Amino acid sequence: MNSLFTALITKRIVATVSALIVIAIGCGAGIWQLSRADTKIALAANLLVRQQMPILSANAGPWALEEARERRMIARGQYLPEAAIWLDNRPRPIPPAGSTTSQSGFYLMMPLRLEGKNEILWVNRGWAPRNNENRETLPPVQTPNRIVNVEGIVFAQPGKVYELGSGKNAIDPSKPRIEQNFDLVSEGKWHSWAQAPFILREVETGSDDGLLREWPPLTSGVDRHYAYAFQWFALAFAGFVFWLATGLRQYKRQGFGHGHRGDQG
Repeated sequence: MNSLFTALITKRIVATVSALIVIAIGCGAGIWQLSRADTKIALAANLLVRQQMPILSANAGPWALEEARERRMIARGQYLPEAAIWLDNRPRPIPPAGSTTSQSGFYLMMPLRLEGKNEILWVNRGWAPRNNENRETLPPVQTPNRIVNVEGIVFAQPGKVYELGSGKNAIDPSKPRIEQNFDLVSEGKWHSWAQAPFILREVETGSDDGLLREWPPLTSGVDRHYAYAFQWFALAFAGFVFWLATGLRQYKRQGFGHGHRGDQG
């Protein structure tokens, strides 16, 4: 058996090197996908631990990003709907039951002026569907005109999407702001506000305001990484099987082990 494999390797250098490259790529990519899945699981476990810690009060701050990140927080204040930002090209966090397609829409970012403090806290109030016929027709959303309590999870930012150019257009006060991404620092400079150094992603509180807050689970995407890993390992295995099968066929046809010259390819 050892002499057979030696013959398959030494008499088919090009084919062997090519197979090794395919196997190395497949195994490397598969291991990387498994590590991505492990990382997401570890992050999800860490987030779950942080979210089980005592709930913070935004009004009792100031809080630094590092001490508040991924923790639950309650904020009391009043929304400023005139400064709202609609983040475009955001898929529905969790597709409706039975649907496999991604529905595009907006995240509604709205500043909340904290009660008893000269500070603004930006809140990701949730997701709403986009009007496919007219991009600037915004979904109907109810915003209370009073002091409210908002509960959510602290994040550094609401997530980014790819955009061409700087993505920063001149702001027209007469039109709603539809942006691709949200820059907390830029908003603070633009409005000359004292702001919390994070955003609050609101959780579902039973309020019927036209927004969805069914956020995906913390381990979302882990199954996809496992599926990709399987595909990469399957590619590596297929490369080995192809190399072995073609080598055995040439071995039987040309007799590598009996002094005949083998195919170098």
